[in-house]
Amino acid sequence: MGRLFGTDGARGVAVTELTCELAMQIGRAAAAVLTKHKADGGRANILIGKDTRISSDVLEAALVAGITSVGVDVKLIGVVPTPAVAFLVKAHHADAGVMISASHNSVEYNGIKLFSGTGFKLPDSVEEEIESLILDNPGDIKLKNGCDIGRISTLSDAADEYIEHLKSTADCCFDDLTVAIDCANGSASVTAKKLFTELGAKCLMLSDKPDGCNINDKCGSTHLDNLQRFVEEKGCDLGVAFDGDADRCLAVDDSGNIVDGDKLIAIISDYMKEKETLKNDTAVVTVMSNLGFHTYMKDKGIKTVCTAVGDRYVLEEMLKNGYNIGGEQSGHIIFLDYATTGDGQLTAVQLMNLLVMSKKSLYKLTKEIPDYPQILVNVIINEDQKGKWDKIKAITDMIKNAEEAMGDRGRILVRESGTEPLLRIMAEGTNEEAVSYWIDMITRTVEKELCGGSET
Repeated sequence: MGRLFGTDGARGVAVTELTCELAMQIGRAAAAVLTKHKADGGRANILIGKDTRISSDVLEAALVAGITSVGVDVKLIGVVPTPAVAFLVKAHHADAGVMISASHNSVEYNGIKLFSGTGFKLPDSVEEEIESLILDNPGDIKLKNGCDIGRISTLSDAADEYIEHLKSTADCCFDDLTVAIDCANGSASVTAKKLFTELGAKCLMLSDKPDGCNINDKCGSTHLDNLQRFVEEKGCDLGVAFDGDADRCLAVDDSGNIVDGDKLIAIISDYMKEKETLKNDTAVVTVMSNLGFHTYMKDKGIKTVCTAVGDRYVLEEMLKNGYNIGGEQSGHIIFLDYATTGDGQLTAVQLMNLLVMSKKSLYKLTKEIPDYPQILVNVIINEDQKGKWDKIKAITDMIKNAEEAMGDRGRILVRESGTEPLLRIMAEGTNEEAVSYWIDMITRTVEKELCGGSET
């Protein structure tokens, strides 16, 4: 992981950690690196999108100042989902794209995600080049003056272009579906109702009135309780929930049960296999995927490939070996036939398409997927504690004891978050009591040795 960029861009508490000065420096360095090989010799341009949090406007201003100061033009596309930036960069032949968002994080956080001119997130090597310019060689960035500075314009129809693209991926109309849609008071608030209404669904909207401070606040894909109750009370066919920048989607079935990313990937992959559109009969997932998911996929004759946690690693595997669906349990799902990054609303379109075409309820489609007990605990760590957990004998011994005790009936996974100051501890197995016992033992040991607190 880089010094500024984690697994999903640069992120931190806006203004005090992810400062305006740093945002301007990222704008300058990213523009210098991403446009230096412009082939046609014309003016380079970068698209900038943002989510609804109050700090996005401030960081946008800083980024614009940085980008234009090195002679690169900026096109502002306003509040849009992250995958809209990825789509529009390629559609408008821009040199790069920037999304200002901290995704599922609370309002005080914000982030800067960078996309190449092909619509893909940047590889580690390019991010490292940008980091080096900022931290080691800022003098190498050449500033412009006079008429050579960049110009600023607005792409006014950006959201509508993106909506039309998503509509084109559906095989049918959704006239018979009633869907509850939780927009997390984020980017989906500007696109979801129009998208799904124009596809024919009856839409009941939740958390679609952002005020700058209510993004992800007890709503969206990280807080599904309200959506579960709403789906049951209103008799909806399903509910879908997005996070703040709408690059992930989780669902609720017609009985109020949560349908996570594993189950969405499972049923959509199975449908793709039936249509003979599932390339290499394979889906790519991460090591976090439930053991029950792998059992189901094996029974369906679908191969699974596991990567490290992070949608960028899923994408790398998909591109490397020609797979066209992959994603994470958290709801980041990539449909490479239609998109270059995870897209929550695209996932919802594909899910509703499956419900209509199969003439089955979401409950019936997912009820056969085993769901082994899995507990995840997040232990808060300080900056000076990062990278230490796997070098402390008491912690590694406890993990080893747990793994030996659970044997082939379960597993333990411990990793540091790539976007937050957290150590994530996961235990999973066929015996719920054993899973609960060992997650508690490991968590207690980590807290004792690293002196942190925890949040479940």
